[in-house]
Amino acid sequence: MKWIEVQVTTSQEAEEAVSNIMHELGAGGVVIKNPNDVKLLAQSDNWDYFDPSLFEEEGNIKVFAYFPIASDTIDRINILKDRIVELKTFGVDIGNFDLKVSEVDEADWASNWKQYYKPLKIGKKIVIKPSWEEYVSQGEEIIIELDPGMAFGTGTHETTKMCLEFLEEIVIPERIVFDVGCGSGILSIASSKLGAKEVYAADIDEASVEVARQNVELNNLQNVKVFKSDLLGEFRGKADIIVANIIADVIIKLSAEAPKYLKEEGLFLASGIIKSRKEEVLQKVEEFFEVLQIREEGEWCAILSRKK
Repeated sequence: MKWIEVQVTTSQEAEEAVSNIMHELGAGGVVIKNPNDVKLLAQSDNWDYFDPSLFEEEGNIKVFAYFPIASDTIDRINILKDRIVELKTFGVDIGNFDLKVSEVDEADWASNWKQYYKPLKIGKKIVIKPSWEEYVSQGEEIIIELDPGMAFGTGTHETTKMCLEFLEEIVIPERIVFDVGCGSGILSIASSKLGAKEVYAADIDEASVEVARQNVELNNLQNVKVFKSDLLGEFRGKADIIVANIIADVIIKLSAEAPKYLKEEGLFLASGIIKSRKEEVLQKVEEFFEVLQIREEGEWCAILSRKK
């Protein structure tokens, strides 16, 4: 089967927003080529081989979307271009934006990438294991089975990695966790396996919701509920922890809303914040929260705070 490949060159800050727009426009798959992800894995012992081309064009993120050939495909591509450019009006830096279109075979993208995705240990005991890979647990390791499908969140990205490290420290039995913008469900699954009593995970993207549900089932978890929601709109009750691995502008918006959904002294874990916007986000977070810790990795930072 032939597909239309749309290659978008953009910035790290816009990476997730661009991939979300692609999903919303009906992409049959999205692949992100981020040199920083490769560098992170190169520092570990988890991958045996690296394609040298993955290190090219440092600073540029390439996001590939695959659309079935149809009468409205060109219209979708034009809408995609307009919506990415529109991100600038929301204060999102789209970098050296470029868009290229080509025709490819399904086999070129649907399965070949899996050979590079191996089990990855994060923090002291969390291991992200692709569903098609074999791995034997060692000691007290927590194994998260994952098939990211078309959703964001494999554990390799700095933003996800920092969230997992924080969750390992703050999730304790009886705590309730809200995962806003859950992507593949990786943070919700980790929260459950770390001992959370109840976990509620939501995403505005239908594809992400479906992938997250499948991954929850893959891990045989009964206490994780996945549903569609625009940020906190469909959440009910109050949580001990709200985690949001999104983008700076959304974190700024959530900072004002999150306290209403948190118990007394509840925790707000925000990630996906590009370093260049850290101070702007901090200024807003500090209006409603006491900042406990800030972590930085690569071009990204994560903020752990407590409700005032």
